[in-house]
Amino acid sequence: MDMLATDQSASEISDKIKEILYTKSAEKIDAAKPNAASSLFGQEVDAEVETEPTNEIDPEEESND
Repeated sequence: MDMLATDQSASEISDKIKEILYTKSAEKIDAAKPNAASSLFGQEVDAEVETEPTNEIDPEEESND
């Protein structure tokens, strides 16, 4: 929203949205890998994996204000 308010170019806004969505997707994929691997190879998963995505803000994002 900050980028819209500061009249950033459409391509910069689009790139940032893509980056955020890619990061969230990668987190979900990484969380699902142990379960997928265990079901594929018939093994049980020992460690509990966090499945909730985190909403952390990079310091670089805040410095663009």
